[in-house]
Amino acid sequence: MQSGWIKLCLAATFAAGALAWGGGSNYGVVPGIRPEFAGKVKEWSVPAPSFAREPAVAPDGSIYISIMQSSRIARFDPRSEAFSLWNLPEGTRPQGLLMGKNGHLYFTGSGSGTIGELDTVSGKLMLHKVPSGGDPHTIVMDGSGVMWFTVQSPGRVVRFDPGSRAFREHDVGGRPHGIAIDRAGYIWFCKFGGDRLGRMNPADGNVNEVFTGEGSQPRRMAVSVDGSLWATLYGTNRLIQVDPQKMKIMREYPLPNGSDGGAYAVTVDGSGIVWSNEITTDTVVRLEPRSGQLQALRLPSANSGIRKMVVDAQGRLWYVGSHSGRLGVIE
Repeated sequence: MQSGWIKLCLAATFAAGALAWGGGSNYGVVPGIRPEFAGKVKEWSVPAPSFAREPAVAPDGSIYISIMQSSRIARFDPRSEAFSLWNLPEGTRPQGLLMGKNGHLYFTGSGSGTIGELDTVSGKLMLHKVPSGGDPHTIVMDGSGVMWFTVQSPGRVVRFDPGSRAFREHDVGGRPHGIAIDRAGYIWFCKFGGDRLGRMNPADGNVNEVFTGEGSQPRRMAVSVDGSLWATLYGTNRLIQVDPQKMKIMREYPLPNGSDGGAYAVTVDGSGIVWSNEITTDTVVRLEPRSGQLQALRLPSANSGIRKMVVDAQGRLWYVGSHSGRLGVIE
């Protein structure tokens, strides 16, 4: 990666006021660096874990969890190791979630076609109806607090402004799944049903695409400290690194367990270490991009089912097993 391009991206980021950009896959909290990696794994059972789906890190270090099938939100305090729960309306089916700049928790209501807003202090809940409904999926936030999310069916990328509560919808097709915002402010998304990555200009909605290979089924995306993008190819069990300016795949890494491993989640820590998982083999993979070294860790729970991972400010990796109902940390 050329240093001039990095400087250009950084300049664009600062010009856009995106100083709160968190990178990785947890927007709003800057992922930290772990000076030494011990490979230690610890897990806790999530209360009422009916398909506990995704984690999000809050600025205070708490971990929030969407519990999809029972329509609940959980919070885990790493200091006390205690959980608390909020009940949502039946059928909400929360999936993606993040902490907004106003301190409220936002989540996608895949069963109700809504964006949920939860004041975790008062318990007040608001559900903002997506104009065209559908099944809102993965959600991210830019440096100004504006949110973007995917809707798998019928295939949209949607902008949501928490201040005005206004939505702007874009038809993109291809069952969009994961989503990320690059350092220049472009909106990237995985077309799981189209074997492509899409890049949307947020100003006019114009979309360009990168072909990821026949049957590749790109699933999740994350942004690294150097501005490059990382995506998982579920169909071929690979990680790819993408140059967002050139719209070109730079490198491709086969993961350890062969083509059927099911590469799913991806995130990046503050030093550029890339984390992914193979959902069919209960393994988490740590990649050092500079050396190309891959290290696979076997999870303690069988049939875990990780669908998203995040790195907190201390550089610890957090995941939720949607099948096992367990929250885990790797450090």
